[in-house]
Amino acid sequence: MISRILRRTHMYLALFLTPWVLMYTLSTMSMNHRGLFRELYGAGPPAFEKESELSWNGSFSDGASRTVQARTILASAGLEGAFNLEKSAPGSLVIQRHDPVHPRRLTYTPADGRIVVEKQIFRTNALLERLHRRRGFQYPYVADDGWAATVDLFVVAMVFWALSGLWMWWEMKATRKWGAVAALSGLALFLFFLVSV
Repeated sequence: MISRILRRTHMYLALFLTPWVLMYTLSTMSMNHRGLFRELYGAGPPAFEKESELSWNGSFSDGASRTVQARTILASAGLEGAFNLEKSAPGSLVIQRHDPVHPRRLTYTPADGRIVVEKQIFRTNALLERLHRRRGFQYPYVADDGWAATVDLFVVAMVFWALSGLWMWWEMKATRKWGAVAALSGLALFLFFLVSV
């Protein structure tokens, strides 16, 4: 009974989390072979292209922090969501709006009430790396929390897959010898890299 539950859970978790498994494997390959992408696209991150320019005549409450100002600017541009602030020249506010597919940079200059919206040029490797690094519960948005919770589930599933795989291997007596060779070989290689890389 326990074996059947483990096998079914092992399988259904794998099916549910297949997109994340593919994303993490492809993104890790992308990071491991950055040289190939440099040859293809050139060095440096993808450039930004001007997407639009908006006028904003609103105002901020006295003492409003840069974070509050950024949220107001993003809302006025219809781009609410996770962001961070860049260091910017005096008299301007530069906002990096996180987006896995098309990150945007908004530059607001209060002197003329202008918001310049730039969109980052799409590159597959950059998309994969952004997805790989997306994490945490630090943003007040349901979608970001949902992604972070799914990443937690993925981590728990990886541990479960390893442990349930050991259970299933041990139950199959005919595979114990070669399973032990595979497990010990993997452990030996891991320890070798741990002390030598």
